[in-house]
Amino acid sequence: MEKLICPNCGFSGCPKTITKGSFSVELILWLFFILPGVVYSVWRLASRYEGCPSCGAANMIPLDSPRGKQLLSEGK
Repeated sequence: MEKLICPNCGFSGCPKTITKGSFSVELILWLFFILPGVVYSVWRLASRYEGCPSCGAANMIPLDSPRGKQLLSEGK
């Protein structure tokens, strides 16, 4: 997996998959209200993104890009 750098917090490494929302809310909606549970589950699956493990930002950039090299040399 390609290593990336976060321009927000300076973390460099592999991104992680981040899913918006809450599993416990999803579970409660499924247990008590079937239709809202389905809608919430679909929304959570559609809102997944690869982001910074440190701050959660979605705008990580490759280390070998010009901006990535600049951030790495600045030590941010």
